[in-house]
Amino acid sequence: MNETILIIEDNIDLRESTAEILGLDGYKVLKASNGKEGVDLTIQHRPDLILCDIMMPELDGYGVLYLLNKNPETSSIPFIFLTAKAERLDFRKGMEMGADDYLAKPFDDMELLQAIQCRLDKNDKQKAYFSKTIQNLEKLTFGTGNGTAELKTLIAGRKVRQLKKKQILYYDGDQPVGIYLILEGSLKTVKLADDGRELITGLFKADDYLGINALLLDEPFNETAEALEDSAICMLPKEALITLLNQHPAIGQQFIKILSNNVREKEYQLLELAYHSVRRRLASVLIRLSKQSKDNQFKISREELASMAGIATETVSRTLTDFKKEGLIDKQSNQVQILAIDRLIKMKN
Repeated sequence: MNETILIIEDNIDLRESTAEILGLDGYKVLKASNGKEGVDLTIQHRPDLILCDIMMPELDGYGVLYLLNKNPETSSIPFIFLTAKAERLDFRKGMEMGADDYLAKPFDDMELLQAIQCRLDKNDKQKAYFSKTIQNLEKLTFGTGNGTAELKTLIAGRKVRQLKKKQILYYDGDQPVGIYLILEGSLKTVKLADDGRELITGLFKADDYLGINALLLDEPFNETAEALEDSAICMLPKEALITLLNQHPAIGQQFIKILSNNVREKEYQLLELAYHSVRRRLASVLIRLSKQSKDNQFKISREELASMAGIATETVSRTLTDFKKEGLIDKQSNQVQILAIDRLIKMKN
């Protein structure tokens, strides 16, 4: 084992005991007693992983992560926060800034070693996404070449964040720190009504972008984004992206096109909710899902269909049963197959 771990921790007892555990397990260990020293050691030695306390003198853990993320040569280093503060808000802030994991003190030896090994393994996996990420981002230029080199620089070493099914990427009201490119899996965006009902406002798959409108409007997110399955995403930082858009209008135009398409889809969704019958609304949802799937097959729950169509779950069940009897679809559990998409498209209101 040749990996080097940097521990940034102002508590000498915890710093030394953690270093001893890692040393006995075969890791090379670097130690820093404050954030500023930790940043300097990171730039000098480029460790394979960083363990960092949050509350420290001179420069806290958030400041350390911010500075390292700004540097393309250190932004890809896996980063795990060590903190006694276990509130959800602190957890969210760290993850939104780009931390990879979060260990609450006190932690035992196995928790520490498992978190490190898991993160190192995932770091190896994310390297496989790198070339694909470049290809996806270069699509924005549509062969123009304008900004291609800068795009490569922007994503060089960017972290790939893994999301578990039902894990939240961001909440309605959160401040955007960048936009997100989906590399693998799928996500949904949702709005909650005052009575607690959920309306799915968008479905996103690999190669799609999330958060463009909040970035361009410089406003908080107005939806919550949640993973529909285990997914991988890449975050493009706000400051670097704004600079790139200002320097290369061709890329900005492509982002505007993506945003315009999203707006058009939401306008159509609103028209459906206002004027279309239940059958027509559910048919339209099935058509959209079919276009995003392979072989006209996809998995989706009754609850998710109800949230997309803006109708009750019981109504979804009855209508799907009717569609199956009419030979429009086949359905087994949550697996739906479209059998007659032309008839769904031509369905009258």
